[in-house]
Amino acid sequence: MTEDRGANRRAEAVRELTARLGHDFARPELLDVALTHASVGEGAERDARGRPFVDNQRQEFLGDRVLGLLVAERLMRDFPQADEGEMSSRLHALVDKAACARAAERLGLGPALRLSPGESKQGGRRREGVLGDAMEAVLAAVFLDGGLDTARAVFDRAWAEELATPAPRSLNNPKSALQEWSLGRGLGLPAYQVTARTGSDHAPTFTVEVTVQGVAPLTAQGRSRQEAEKAAAVALLSREGMI
Repeated sequence: MTEDRGANRRAEAVRELTARLGHDFARPELLDVALTHASVGEGAERDARGRPFVDNQRQEFLGDRVLGLLVAERLMRDFPQADEGEMSSRLHALVDKAACARAAERLGLGPALRLSPGESKQGGRRREGVLGDAMEAVLAAVFLDGGLDTARAVFDRAWAEELATPAPRSLNNPKSALQEWSLGRGLGLPAYQVTARTGSDHAPTFTVEVTVQGVAPLTAQGRSRQEAEKAAAVALLSREGMI
């Protein structure tokens, strides 16, 4: 009986989520996959046909790319005077897991998730990583079912608050902001190192690792060394909860 009540509550949450997305799925199984966490495959749970559930990891991979395209497109429109470095910084702030999780919370995605009993008991429906990954997977499901215009409409609704919030000062000069943060904690100066350079000479991609004493290092990419360093600084500030 308890399992039935739980299933009914989740089914209602999925209906409410679908309404908030504003898209009537021709292939609802895409949304079902997007809402299925990898922990479900660790147990003995099966779908109505007795098959193991397919989790959302592949759709998360696609959704990350769809989100990046939609954010880049929006920034090109909204900030016609911004240089590549500033847009890269803004992009990283809008596509990181925290931003995705906030978008998921606004849509009420948590109650619609299919989680293993253990993950659910541990608060998975409110966990930033779980919500952020699922939001990307849902965006991919919308894209696969309705195309890019439909995904754009969902993005505009789900990220409206993020887009309306003024960019923090740290995004204007993220390397200076990271330096202030690290020095203020007695951690010394951040260090940047190019760890890879790929692509052709006229269109290279740089991978830069930023390290701060006592903090796990982090890497990011950019079309120039300076852009990659800024992206790495933004990512580290975001991970440490500074933006």
